[in-house]
Amino acid sequence: METHFLQAKSISQIYGSHQVLRDINININKPEIYGLLGPSGAGKTTLVKMIAGLESPSTGKIYVLNTEMPHLKVMEKIGYMAQSDALYSELTAKENLNFFASLYGLKKRTINHRLEQAFSSVGLEDAINQKVGHYSGGMKRRLSLAIAMIHRPALLILDEPTVGIDPVLRQRIWKTFQEFKRNGTCIIITTHVMDEAEKCDRLGMVRDGRLMAEGTPEQLKAETDRATIESAFLYYGGTE
Repeated sequence: METHFLQAKSISQIYGSHQVLRDINININKPEIYGLLGPSGAGKTTLVKMIAGLESPSTGKIYVLNTEMPHLKVMEKIGYMAQSDALYSELTAKENLNFFASLYGLKKRTINHRLEQAFSSVGLEDAINQKVGHYSGGMKRRLSLAIAMIHRPALLILDEPTVGIDPVLRQRIWKTFQEFKRNGTCIIITTHVMDEAEKCDRLGMVRDGRLMAEGTPEQLKAETDRATIESAFLYYGGTE
C-alpha cells in the first residue's frame, strides 16, 4: 500500500459560533517540507493540532500514514513542536531531552547515541547541562525542536519553530530539516516569515480559515505574475 503522509478531507473546525477552518483539503504523498503560510489567527495552529491528533475536526476527516486521526499508535510516529514550550525549568536541557525521549519509547543507548547530534543541530551543544530555567526564549525554542526530532519521526509538525532564533542558526536548522527529508521524514511547518516560505517544497496559503492557494513557491509566483511570495499571498488574499 502506498504511504500517504497526510490526507485532510473537507476539514472544518467550529468553536461555538466561531468558525476557525473552512473546508480544508491537503494531500501529502511523499517526504517533503510543506509550509502553511498565513498571518496570526489564520487557523494554522488549529490545523496542525488536528493533524497531530490533539484535536478532532468538527467536520471532515484527517488521515496520517493511512490511518484516521486521532490514533495513539500513529501519534507515536509524529514529532510535534507547539508554539508554547512545554519544558521543565528545574531540569537541565539534557534531563529534559532524556525524559521526553523516554516517553517516545527510546532505549537509553539510542538516546545517548542521538543526544549529541540533536543538541548540535539546534546549536545548544555548549548548554546541555544548564538548567532550562536559565535559558532564553530562543534557547527554549531550540530545545523544544531537538525534543520533537529526537525519535526521528515519520511526520514532523512544527508550529513556527524558528521564532526568536537568529538568522545564522536558522540556516543551520533548515539544513537539519533537509537532512530529515532526505532520510524519509515529511515536515509540516507553519510560518508567517516569507523567506522561510521560499524554502518549502510546497506551500498552502491560509487566510481566515481558508486554504486560498497551494503549490510550489515558483508555481504560486508564476500563477500570480509576482516576484515574491509575499506579493503572491497578498494577490490571493485580494489585498493587492
